[in-house]
Amino acid sequence: MNTLTQKHKINKKLIVIGLLIFFGIIFFVDLDPNKPEITYTAAIAFLMAFWWISEALPIGATSLLPILLFPMLGVLDGKSISNAYINYVIFLFIGGFIMALAMEKWNLHKRIALKILSIVGGSPFMILFGFMFSSAFLSMWMSNTATAMMMLPIAFSVNSALEEVHGEGKTEKFSSGLLLSIAYACSIGGIATLVGTPPNLSFLRIFEIIFPNAPEISFGQWITFALPIAFLMFIFTLFFLYLLFKPKEKLKTLHKSFFKDQYIALGKFSLEQKRVLILFVILAFLWVFRKSINLGFITTPGWSSLFKNPNFINDGTVAIFMAVLLFVIPSSKKNEALVNWEITQKIPWHIVFLFGGGFALAKGFLDSGLSTYIGNILASAGHFSPTFLVASLTGMMSLLTEFTSNTATTEMMLPIISGLAIQLKINPLLIMIPVTLAASMAFMFPIATPPNAIVFGTGRLSMISMIKTGFFINLFAIVIITIITLTWGTVIFNIDPAVFPDWANQTTINIQH
Repeated sequence: MNTLTQKHKINKKLIVIGLLIFFGIIFFVDLDPNKPEITYTAAIAFLMAFWWISEALPIGATSLLPILLFPMLGVLDGKSISNAYINYVIFLFIGGFIMALAMEKWNLHKRIALKILSIVGGSPFMILFGFMFSSAFLSMWMSNTATAMMMLPIAFSVNSALEEVHGEGKTEKFSSGLLLSIAYACSIGGIATLVGTPPNLSFLRIFEIIFPNAPEISFGQWITFALPIAFLMFIFTLFFLYLLFKPKEKLKTLHKSFFKDQYIALGKFSLEQKRVLILFVILAFLWVFRKSINLGFITTPGWSSLFKNPNFINDGTVAIFMAVLLFVIPSSKKNEALVNWEITQKIPWHIVFLFGGGFALAKGFLDSGLSTYIGNILASAGHFSPTFLVASLTGMMSLLTEFTSNTATTEMMLPIISGLAIQLKINPLLIMIPVTLAASMAFMFPIATPPNAIVFGTGRLSMISMIKTGFFINLFAIVIITIITLTWGTVIFNIDPAVFPDWANQTTINIQH
């Protein structure tokens, strides 16, 4: 029996198990006799969670279930639930991804990485720094998976060069650290921007669905808050990996020309690379400075205030504008733009549907009352200090995403977390933001993130080594996220841990009515 046939048989069994759970809840569970929609939504959530985690069906296919099940069970009408699948956050993702694909098409991402490596030099520490910095920076704007895949061959060439100098086997320990540095830096860089990793975008839209009266969270606000966390994570991980994996014998420094030669081999800085780079820089600038950013001691004005209706412009508007320009601006080839329509086939549409499914589920949680129901149960455990609450929820999320899709887990957990915030009468941002960040802080297992799986798949890492290394980085992440959220985060997002904001209270009133 081949592997595909065996997998197909297992998937069929998992589909049946999921359906049994679904119908079991529908017919034998009654969470609230006065509101059957709560039970129906719970059944849909369990079915989707089981199929998402087990991948009994393709993730994108499972994500379409709300369009069918919510209307049939009388939770939400078809029109309302379909609207969840198309919104500005989806277009923010699509526009940002088209820019990333343009960088990939013209090899700009590799040029950036090799330029950084040629500048930092070739000592073991600086090699580690160069790879981590390149991976983290690119992952702020590109897919973490694409970044890891691109950095891997460069890492292999570095390892081969070191082996030529020192002999085979002498660089094995350092090589393991180098591979882990790529995977970990991809996850760390991803949290710094809204487009860096899917859970950030999931949070943005779910927060708006549940709290429509809340102030907008802009790209600039997010990067101002999350970049310090990413920076501290980067510094800790860099030194931790170096101390853990530095070679017993001192390795000779690779000459800067090693990376410079690879950079030169890319050829001249092409017209296309220059134009894509200029558009990328403009996009980043427009995202960061679209809206005014209050730093506590100073407020930077946003360019959108120059327009008559600044609130009409969002980060999705900017992303699509720059994506359209990529289709308009010509390349050096006759009658050809920087990108063509075929490039959109590379957009991970299953992730787009996953976003939509999560947003639909969040709307179902809110409108049915399930998020409040679960929040009541969690709140009944007692009131906790903000520090304990943030730290414990961050730790729980970090552990959960070691075994499940971080995007799917985020979309399942955030409606529940928001319900808990409402019941405890605390600012929802105080716990929703750290939980979102924690979804990307999974460093222990290969299945936790695609970059982890990619570097583990090289066969040069042991599971035990990855678990031991990742465990301490996970712990540091929990501490840093908790501290920064309760200090810098309260300034950036105007959070008073002792005050339940009016916009959150308005959601409570709407649910009760």
